[in-house]
Amino acid sequence: MVLLSILFFVTAILYSSVGFGGGSTYLALLLLWNTPYTILPILALSCNIIVVSGNCFNYIRSGNLNIKILIPYLFGSVPLAYLGGSIHIEKIYFEILLFLVLLIAGGLLLINFKSYDDKKTVYRKVPIIISVIIGGVLGFVSGTVGIGGGIFLSPILFLLRSGKSKHIVTAASLFILINSVFGIIGQFTKNNIYEEIINFWPLLIVALIGGQVGNFLNLKIFPTRMLALVTSILVLFISIRMGLKFLI
Repeated sequence: MVLLSILFFVTAILYSSVGFGGGSTYLALLLLWNTPYTILPILALSCNIIVVSGNCFNYIRSGNLNIKILIPYLFGSVPLAYLGGSIHIEKIYFEILLFLVLLIAGGLLLINFKSYDDKKTVYRKVPIIISVIIGGVLGFVSGTVGIGGGIFLSPILFLLRSGKSKHIVTAASLFILINSVFGIIGQFTKNNIYEEIINFWPLLIVALIGGQVGNFLNLKIFPTRMLALVTSILVLFISIRMGLKFLI
């Protein structure tokens, strides 16, 4: 538990520094530690909520919220995050889906890490129906696997040039927070595992501390672009590690 707690702490620092919660990596780490897979989504979503709450507060207080960017994606994601969370999935399919989620998310983040310092002032207006569909897909995947979905939404918004980088990062953080809440509600409809979750309380504490450290690093010290690059490499490393597990 000590080593796992340290890894959760580092993960929380890296992800919160770029406005994410770290759910995908928490899941991968828990799988590598042979944690009962039925509680993985709840633990990961709980850590997500703890980590991104601080991000959301700081970003909104700094005036970085553009609600027009976020609302259409939430409209599609919220009901499907709950639905995805309520669906039972076998362990092997859960692991395969998580591997794909990590691989795609890491690739998208690596391709777009330079966008975090993007100074362009020309942005595109994405049709509402497209935003709702994207939000719905991300919400369903998020609820099913146990992530917040922001690690997908952020690169997508950068690719679409939906707004300023600070607005996109804020939208992704809120997207993670709200989807994680509805995803965890859906998870609790199918599992009666409260006692098992309590055994992992140290992970929630280190995620809280790491999240605050990461947010400080983002605001005060390191450029977001560099932190996004480090995070993308971490995600890809863990996805490759999972992929090798299937082959061995």
